[in-house]
Amino acid sequence: MADYIYMMESRLSPAQLQVVGQVQEIARAHEMNVYLTGGAVRDIISGFPIRDLDFTVQGNVLKLQKDLQKIGAIIQGSDENFHILYVLFPNHVRSEIASARSETYPKPGKPEVTFETINEDLRRRDFTVNAMALSLNPGSRGLLMDPFNGVADLETKHLRILQNYAFLEEPSRMLRAARLMTRFHWTLEERTQARFEAAKEGNYLEHISNRSIGYEIEQIAHEDDPVGVMKAFEKEGWMKLLFPAWTTAKVDAAGLSALQKTRQQLTDIGVQSDPAAARMYFLTKKMSDKDVHAMQKLLPREHFVEQWRKIEDDAKELAKQLLAKEYAAPSATWKLLMATRPELILFLDVTTRQSAVEQKIKAFLTKWPAYRQKMPLQKMTEMRITPDLPVYRQLLDEMFFMMLDGKLKTEAEIVKYLEPHQPPLPVAPPTPARRGRAKKKAASATAGAKPAPQSSEPAAADGAVGKGPKPTAKSAKKDALVQKEPSAVSAPAPVAAKAAPKPAAPAAPSPAKQKAPSKPQPKKPAAKAKAKSHPKKASKPAKKVAGSKKKKK
Repeated sequence: MADYIYMMESRLSPAQLQVVGQVQEIARAHEMNVYLTGGAVRDIISGFPIRDLDFTVQGNVLKLQKDLQKIGAIIQGSDENFHILYVLFPNHVRSEIASARSETYPKPGKPEVTFETINEDLRRRDFTVNAMALSLNPGSRGLLMDPFNGVADLETKHLRILQNYAFLEEPSRMLRAARLMTRFHWTLEERTQARFEAAKEGNYLEHISNRSIGYEIEQIAHEDDPVGVMKAFEKEGWMKLLFPAWTTAKVDAAGLSALQKTRQQLTDIGVQSDPAAARMYFLTKKMSDKDVHAMQKLLPREHFVEQWRKIEDDAKELAKQLLAKEYAAPSATWKLLMATRPELILFLDVTTRQSAVEQKIKAFLTKWPAYRQKMPLQKMTEMRITPDLPVYRQLLDEMFFMMLDGKLKTEAEIVKYLEPHQPPLPVAPPTPARRGRAKKKAASATAGAKPAPQSSEPAAADGAVGKGPKPTAKSAKKDALVQKEPSAVSAPAPVAAKAAPKPAAPAAPSPAKQKAPSKPQPKKPAAKAKAKSHPKKASKPAKKVAGSKKKKK
């Protein structure tokens, strides 16, 4: 499940991901299960561009209409019989939201609809690659439902019908098969190819409904290569069934080519557009007004038809605004075009004959976006002006507009402009308090004086136990001399020298410091230690020696 969620999040644009979240929340508020279905799932898995989003909900989708309008979505049209909403979300995300349903066909092209679960909805569809759903519900979010193994057909690039009578029940599936084969360059699966040939021989398309005709005409306008699809239909003789007055000879091919070029330039500067309305203008450019009006009545999206009808007048109004004095500055022109519907920019760029308008649109598409690359972002980082600041985005926009108008030309001017917005330096942490030299000396003195009394006690203990040799008269005299001389205190000097390099420093401590420690002074412990360790043993050998001398005398 997680793999498909990651695939969806990485393949959809930020605007499309936002729409997925909004539809999910609205359906949850109405306690409806919602699924991403059809062409959207197919294109996510296959890697093709995702042109629109198809949602299926288990419930009456018409109840969602008001909530969709509250978030800024435009209801382009609806089908009350099939419970379908054609929605245009902000940022030009086109979507179709339908109720899960099943269809039975007592007559070709005229289904009877009943509203069912998502499983029945997938069963009624045309091809296996379109019969997949991705759950958007809590607890099963990311679950791929593929009951007919459409993923396998995606890998082999085949179109496979779900049942033998698919083309007979809904003849528009023949048009859909030809359209998908032209777009993806796929082929029909062997059994599907046989049914397709039989449907052509039986003239199944004669039973196509007006609703399906209008839907397929509009889908041609959303193709990146609409003329290629029309040629595929003409090859089969189907354009006469769709709309007899509409042929490739009535198409302005040069205008379509220029439109595609401008659309790519808009995409390069980060502006997404839906050129379908402008395409329909060029696809029917050489048709009579009467035939155009008749075709427009067949299309299911009323809002789309309205855009098509008004695109020429709206483009003329935009040209007047571009030539007005209030939009003379480049920054004002940029703001105007960024707030304009992208399809009007597409159409005006291709159709205008006014050089001033043409130059402004050309600068908007090619010259002005380059100023964003000249911004000293590295210098801004050095000045601590980073995206973490709340005014960062505002500063970038203001700086960009001033660069467009020629108010900021060099990096020095930009730095001077940014200096008032430079945040102050961070406050350094307080330095830790240092101990004085006198305290350090006292600490080192106590560290050097402590080992002296400890080192003398083990020596005394060894003598008391009698592990060493027995003392003689000479040794007793030497011990008495050691007790009298002050140099005897330095006996444990080697041990103390290792602990402190300068043991002579604490030789003359102050009277105040002598009272503080409870330990005895260095001379007294040595004398006591000698007295305790050799009181009796030192006197006995002296008596024996004296007695032996008397006997000899």
